[in-house]
Amino acid sequence: MNTSGFERGNRKEFRIHVLPTKRFKTYAISLYAGVPLQEDTVTKVALTPFVLRRGTESYPETTQFREQLEHLYGAGFGFDVYKRGDYQIVQFRMDTINDSFVGGDEQLLDRSFAFLGEVLTRPAQEDGHFRTSYVHAERETVRKMLESIVNDKMRYAAERSIEEMCKNEPYRLHPLGERKDLPGIDPETLTASYHEWLQQASMDLYVVGDTTLEEVESLVQRYFNVDRVTSSDYHTGEAVRGDKEVETVVERLNVNQGKLNMGLRTSITYSNPQYAAALMYNGILGGYPHSKLFVNVREKESLAYYASSRYDGHKGIATIQSGIEIPNYEKAVKIIKQQLDEMKNGNITDLEMSQTKAMIRNLLKEMQDSAFELIAYDFNRQLSGKDRTAEELLAQVEQISKENVREAAEQFRLDTIYFLRDEKGE
Repeated sequence: MNTSGFERGNRKEFRIHVLPTKRFKTYAISLYAGVPLQEDTVTKVALTPFVLRRGTESYPETTQFREQLEHLYGAGFGFDVYKRGDYQIVQFRMDTINDSFVGGDEQLLDRSFAFLGEVLTRPAQEDGHFRTSYVHAERETVRKMLESIVNDKMRYAAERSIEEMCKNEPYRLHPLGERKDLPGIDPETLTASYHEWLQQASMDLYVVGDTTLEEVESLVQRYFNVDRVTSSDYHTGEAVRGDKEVETVVERLNVNQGKLNMGLRTSITYSNPQYAAALMYNGILGGYPHSKLFVNVREKESLAYYASSRYDGHKGIATIQSGIEIPNYEKAVKIIKQQLDEMKNGNITDLEMSQTKAMIRNLLKEMQDSAFELIAYDFNRQLSGKDRTAEELLAQVEQISKENVREAAEQFRLDTIYFLRDEKGE
């Protein structure tokens, strides 16, 4: 594996990361724009890329916008809006075929940057602001996406448990914002927010493919029509485990199946020396099909339709998700707590250790086959400020012992129990 070959540069206050390689037949381009999660900006920032993808100065109609991608030999273009730690991240992606595979004198990387630069810095406008029809249509798109969370009770429970657990922290906010804010966002206010976002966001531009850092820096200089004054760095505060009593929240809705979610806090984050042990902890607890939650809660006791755990190393939070029959609540809580105690007591089998290491090993090795996975892994470095190649992380994982996992387990503390249940029961 080799994930340390990115070359670094800077143009117009965009941090530039290029991995020159002939391994892939395409150019993979990712632009990350990150801002702190804030209640007064989160919805406007989330709405911005939805409007940007509708049209640009040269291709103001959405059909023209899409046709231009076809002219780039069917280049892929898309975006995501998500959170990492206390930051809201907008990620734009392009996937463009390498010139050498199409013949002629095509300069597809150049044309791709012309397209991406225009999407970002020269959107379609009318009367000095975003097109009114685009803003209204995309407000509705975001509204429907937020409403769909309520209809998907598994996602709803996951979001609500985080809201309750982090009610006094930015992390409680959904990266797509809040429905109540959407009606108040008009073309003028969104355009003003867009210009502020374009100036203040932390910008990281990645390219993987048969190119050079010098070429990419030149393309940014030519096509990114913005003069940014400063480049913000990501700042991640120390995660605090805390010592407050476990809080239990019961919410009642019209559901047939209960959703039991638990939130744990830990002082171990991505940059912590115990990060590899925390990965092993989560994998053994509930990260994979062989994990304690899956085997003991779902298989042996038949208490859950699903039972798993996730770990956000940028925030220092682990979450447990399970779907249960409503009368089984007390028993399910008890058995899940038993699994947490088993981890703290070091009751971990050799098979659990070897299977979890194998799963992590496979994930890190499979990453080498995807340019966008290589990019995503390296972006963690920007978010955390921690230099750790995939090879180094894998070497650390391979050396983890049961005692290391037990020591990590002691750093995870149950913080919140959230239970979504029916309206009728006692």
